[in-house]
Amino acid sequence: MVVDPLYCCFTLLCPPCAAYFQRERILHNNWSHYVCCGGNLPCSGNCGESNCPRFCAALEVCCCFSMAVATTRYMIQDALQVQNTQCDNCIIFAVYCMQCLDCMCRFTACMTEMPIFEEITCVIDRIADISYCVVCSCMQTQQMLELDKRDGAIIRPWSNVPPQEQMMSRS
Repeated sequence: MVVDPLYCCFTLLCPPCAAYFQRERILHNNWSHYVCCGGNLPCSGNCGESNCPRFCAALEVCCCFSMAVATTRYMIQDALQVQNTQCDNCIIFAVYCMQCLDCMCRFTACMTEMPIFEEITCVIDRIADISYCVVCSCMQTQQMLELDKRDGAIIRPWSNVPPQEQMMSRS
């Protein structure tokens, strides 16, 4: 993201760490409210989270990374009353489509055992992985900016920009 490129790089290099710290922030460092995967799975709440929530959160971000990021995103959206934009939805849908295409190519390559399908599968797999990593990094950066805004930790340089009418009247 253009707004915070250093954090974006951090999320690319260590996404589970970013996911863990974001969960900690959305919970206001109160781990007594932690539930594995936000209570979205049948096992949530039955994994001993109340006894060792930090350890369970670390396991969640390592073993169920996608779910951990999505759960934190939903928690932020609920708490701050924000929604995905149409662009967000389109990008997320495109990544899901790439993942499905990757799965179908893998299946086809296994069933046909033709070298061309294996080569195509390899290319599609790399594209799907790269797109997932980039989009996930952008999502985590977006989430951190929302948490910073909630906590008053960020002052956006464009927040003091005058309205367009006022700028037009200057010319």
